[in-house]
Amino acid sequence: MRSPYFTEEHQRFRAHVRAFLTEEVAPGADTWERERGLPRALWKSLGEQGLLGLLHPRAAGGGEHDLFTSVVFLEELGRMGYGGLRAAVSVHAYMATHYLAAAGGRALQDAYLAPAVRGERVAALALTEPGAGSDLSGLTTCAERDGDHFVLRGTKTMVSNGMAADFHVVAVRTAPEASGARAGTTGLSLFVVDAALPGVGATPLETLGWRAAGTATVVYDDVRVPAGRIIGRRDSGFYYLMRGLQLERLVAAVLALGEADRLLADIRRWVSGRELFGGALARLQAPLHRIADLATELEAARQLVHHTAWCYQRGELPATECSMAKLYTTELACRMADANLHLQGAHGYLDGADAARAHRDTRAATIAAGPSEVMRDIIGRSLTR
Repeated sequence: MRSPYFTEEHQRFRAHVRAFLTEEVAPGADTWERERGLPRALWKSLGEQGLLGLLHPRAAGGGEHDLFTSVVFLEELGRMGYGGLRAAVSVHAYMATHYLAAAGGRALQDAYLAPAVRGERVAALALTEPGAGSDLSGLTTCAERDGDHFVLRGTKTMVSNGMAADFHVVAVRTAPEASGARAGTTGLSLFVVDAALPGVGATPLETLGWRAAGTATVVYDDVRVPAGRIIGRRDSGFYYLMRGLQLERLVAAVLALGEADRLLADIRRWVSGRELFGGALARLQAPLHRIADLATELEAARQLVHHTAWCYQRGELPATECSMAKLYTTELACRMADANLHLQGAHGYLDGADAARAHRDTRAATIAAGPSEVMRDIIGRSLTR
């Protein structure tokens, strides 16, 4: 791929990642979909390859690579075509552990980040609640000080890796004055909570797609967490989340870019190989024009996503561009999946077909990390402020 953003080293890394995912990961992906979770051996294998800490500090076992090394990995992960797998891995490597790498002290990094980078401990990010998703001002899970501990109470839902996680990064309210329905964004803190602590309970959720992500509802019932498990400064969680969500949305865009690239390749193969009305489907103008439109949109999405990654790597916080990239690319992946299933007809509509799985999985990405409506609101407000 011709690009000003990737070096020869990046391309060698891409070949290595693609080979590893094809040979070591893809053979088990259908089984993990059915079992609705990833095996411990896979996490350990990803850790041994250094793929769970590409951005993380070397002191915690990470690689401290540039952002485009992660872009390569995430594009290839998206290109595999298994939404649950890519959700689980990206939540672990770029979301939950991001806060430990960005704001956690050395003790927390040694105890949680380092084993997560090695694939020895699985991480989950617990933000969404039954009554609050993208609206962080509606979070009600709270933590009250009790000596040298905090007591956590509340419920989180739609937690990817929730059934397998060894620890959760949890957003809670810690300021007594910031309680109640109108608490807003004040008094939020981030905690590391061991999943094995008394009072932590996880219940699996049967999602339409992203089946291997082990999605769960997690209840914290008077969970006693040491005060030293706060990530960064108390009551500064909103600040950390606002920065972390930009990376999360960029990651979602890159994964969707990889998925869209794979889907376009599937469409091209199907149209070229399918015989219909005495000849190849590819000779007909309607499918050819559809491919041309989708390919053009994909190239536009690629340039937007890579430019946004370049801005982020420069130390900017491109909130508008991250929202644009997430909005456009995840919705494009949905259009790709719809076209792929439609062109395959009844073959694509079978429950076990790759086209059917893509149709289920791509929709979830337009909801997670802020639905498309929220992305449009962010973009519109930034342009009319």
